[in-house]
Amino acid sequence: MAKAKKDGTKLQQLLANDAFVSILVVLLGFLVGTILVALVGRKPSNMYKAIFQAFSGYNLDNGKWNPRYLFESINYAVPFVLCGLSMAFANRVGLFNIGAEGQYVMGMTVAEVIALLGPQIPVVHWLMILIFAALAGAIWGGVCGIMKAKYEVSEVVSTIMLNYTALYLSRIICLQLPGANTFKTANYPKTAMLTNSLFQKLTNNSMLNTGFFFMIFCVILFWFIMEKTSLGYGMRATGFNKEAARASGIPVVKNIALSMAIAGAFAGLGGGIVAVGSFTYGRVISGQDGYGFNGIAVALVGNCTAWGTLAAGYLFGLLKNAQALMQSKNIPKEITFIIQGLIVVFIALRSGLQIFNNYLDKKRIQKEASK
Repeated sequence: MAKAKKDGTKLQQLLANDAFVSILVVLLGFLVGTILVALVGRKPSNMYKAIFQAFSGYNLDNGKWNPRYLFESINYAVPFVLCGLSMAFANRVGLFNIGAEGQYVMGMTVAEVIALLGPQIPVVHWLMILIFAALAGAIWGGVCGIMKAKYEVSEVVSTIMLNYTALYLSRIICLQLPGANTFKTANYPKTAMLTNSLFQKLTNNSMLNTGFFFMIFCVILFWFIMEKTSLGYGMRATGFNKEAARASGIPVVKNIALSMAIAGAFAGLGGGIVAVGSFTYGRVISGQDGYGFNGIAVALVGNCTAWGTLAAGYLFGLLKNAQALMQSKNIPKEITFIIQGLIVVFIALRSGLQIFNNYLDKKRIQKEASK
């Protein structure tokens, strides 16, 4: 009886651990993905070979190592992590920021404008691009935060609507830029690019660039604000119980508005990094890149924590990089989207685990009462 009680308690502790649940849902996603690959007559081993190559750079088929694949995965992870931080930061304050996509687009758009029209001074140019990209995202998110804080306008509705506003406003603005057609603008000057020659030399010409350092800085900043400052304490208190926080003298209105602005800055910075880090020209986009929407999944898998979001963002970047490698091994690249979708579905079943935990509690109490 004592052993059963101990085992049951241990199981409950595991199921109540957010990190364990995140790992569990990722494994379930890969498990179902493996079954689907086998059902369509392909070799699941080839899928894992592609993922391993994207993770380590090592090709198991020919025994060759190419660091480019490893660092491309890190580069792909940058916008996923930043947009995940955008969702996660707002979530810690009790908000659901679906507008990271629009904030990302505005950051990207401002980055393209400054890249083509800004002062072509080394370092100053690209630094100016990133600062104003983050500022654009902060303004775009802050507007929703103010509407939520002062007028109780649902941030879900306002952010969704502003996603579409950002998309079409971006097209209008970018079509006015030098050399623009319906697809692209003129090429950027070299001073606008985040390309790092040392990185390219060390990583065999991967796309990894200076934006990586800004992403790491943002992860640390997120952690520091939320865990080590009175501002973060007030924001978390607002997220737990807004009315109790207000009664305790915490400036709830300020926290809500500021949290959405900071969340927007993360996503806007992601847009700026993609704009001048992954492309040599400005894009006139006709649809969403999807990083903002995927950021929701990244944040949920990462439990809306700084380090969890970093790990989840890397996972999504890894899967994105593995797509081309999977195609070369006769595995449909769409399987990565299926795995990502399954992970989101399983993470949404977290409440089901809570119900199961409550059931175990009830059974344990009944056993103890019957003694």
